[in-house]
Amino acid sequence: MSAENPVAVNILDREYLIGCKPEERAGLLAAASLLDTKMREIRNASRATSLDRIAVMAALNITHELLQARSDGDAIRGVQMRLQGLDEKLGSALND
Repeated sequence: MSAENPVAVNILDREYLIGCKPEERAGLLAAASLLDTKMREIRNASRATSLDRIAVMAALNITHELLQARSDGDAIRGVQMRLQGLDEKLGSALND
């Protein structure tokens, strides 16, 4: 079992030390970079100054993107299952 090590991430020019396992470091850094980018976009677009408001708006935007991606994935899986069913029916009909 890997021990957690502190990793420094910068979000809106503030440094945060986050404990994470060495194998999760790259994912943490990628997540922090995405969050920093989203928060900067919101701050620049709205000129909002409250860090709390910027963070909540970024969280809502990222969550919306996640839910949309999940929904798209579900739709793709549904199409794949229907195609597989059609393929099986065609195979069965050709074998008869």
